[in-house]
Amino acid sequence: MSTQPKHSEQRCKFEGLTPDLFPWFALQVRTRHEAGVADQLSGQGYDRFLPLYKVRKRWSDRIKEVDAPLFPGYLFCRFNPHDRLPILKTPGVIQIVSFQSGPAAVDESEIRSIQSLVAAGVPHQPWPFLAAGDRVRIESGPLLGLEGILTEVRSSFRLVLSVTLLQRSVAVEIDSASVTAVTPSRARRPERLNSQEQQALVSV
Repeated sequence: MSTQPKHSEQRCKFEGLTPDLFPWFALQVRTRHEAGVADQLSGQGYDRFLPLYKVRKRWSDRIKEVDAPLFPGYLFCRFNPHDRLPILKTPGVIQIVSFQSGPAAVDESEIRSIQSLVAAGVPHQPWPFLAAGDRVRIESGPLLGLEGILTEVRSSFRLVLSVTLLQRSVAVEIDSASVTAVTPSRARRPERLNSQEQQALVSV
């Protein structure tokens, strides 16, 4: 049985779209070459997103704070999945994260959450992926409107935002008093958290 009609239907879905309306896709790239690949894609006219975070590294005579990829070995790019050869031919690109049916689009809301987190300039860091837990929303401050999963680590509360496709998360410090429940669990109602400043993390 021919699958051509299905493929034609999928191709038509992207025809006529402007580049800023194409889905986001995750690219696996050579480790430590993320920034170089991002620059090349930008030079080719692609909308790419390489989230970074600050990390302290020891040099021979000092400790220096540098930018590092939030998801080592990956970056995000908007493009037409039916015209992906230029992406794959870009030096440093290993593959497009895909399912059997083709490139797998990253949820737009997850990308927006990471972009908001990076733009806010608040300290953040990679965090183990969480798939379940109390879902909460930040109601004030530079991260207003972001939703994530709340967890507790050594008596401090952490908000975890996740990129499901990559099974990766990222953390950010927040005031737990600014958090309200979206879908609380039976075990704990995060809208009643202590109003004192707590550490929290947002996972992507």
